Amino acid sequence: MEEMHNQTEVPETSSSRDHQSNWIEAQDALKRKLVTEDDFTWKLPSEQTGGGGGGDRKGVLKYVGGVDISFSKEDPSIACGTLVVLDLQSLNIVYDDYSVVRLQIPYIPGFLAFREAPILLGLLKKMKEDTHPFYPQLLMVDGNGLLHPRGFGLACHLGVLADIPTIGVGKNLHHVDGLSQLRVRELLKDAACKEVVDLIGNSGHTLGVAVKSTIGVLKPIFISVGHRISLATAIKVVKLTCKYRVPEPIRQADIRSRDYLRRYPFIDSNS
Repeated sequence: MEEMHNQTEVPETSSSRDHQSNWIEAQDALKRKLVTEDDFTWKLPSEQTGGGGGGDRKGVLKYVGGVDISFSKEDPSIACGTLVVLDLQSLNIVYDDYSVVRLQIPYIPGFLAFREAPILLGLLKKMKEDTHPFYPQLLMVDGNGLLHPRGFGLACHLGVLADIPTIGVGKNLHHVDGLSQLRVRELLKDAACKEVVDLIGNSGHTLGVAVKSTIGVLKPIFISVGHRISLATAIKVVKLTCKYRVPEPIRQADIRSRDYLRRYPFIDSNS
């Protein structure tokens, strides 16, 4: 779930200022643990060299996860977090789980992860504790990583806390480091023949890329580093998972989170 999407911003109060002050400190501490280069043992299928042998699970990227959160239209405090895991070769779903909760933490711009990450971390923890064989080697997040007002979006937050390589995939672009919607439209227009356009902010840093993920798609997606992966590798992985505009792990997580909310619109009053 991307920043400012289906969210009601909390008015500035002493309580929200206290939250923000605490979260800045916590976010800065997590940011110091961030790794923005490739830090994993697997290879992409396209990089696999000949020779059989064991260690397939560790040797080649096989299981890619996707997470998303949807909100009840009737009660925006009710949210459904969903985790799916796909087999990279077939893009078939091999695992899915969800959690419907009532959110107590307010939404404050720039600090979405403090509201939403606990739901998704709970799903990952449950899967890991069950020693499930399809635990993802990499996680795609419906939201941003470095392409974020404070340089530490939901994909970074989840990656650091779960200690897993993560990629941020945004469906929309929000104003970050001078990268406005208008400026990005101009960049895309100037590079009409290119599939990938670097998103370089006023700071001079490359925060991510705009990618036209499939043939014929006019509207790009926005990819950024989350944790333990480089931008170049993130782009390659995303391209391997796109049947449509949105990468399949995130698309499937989104479909399921909405479906679960339709089927189970209420939660226990003690939740």
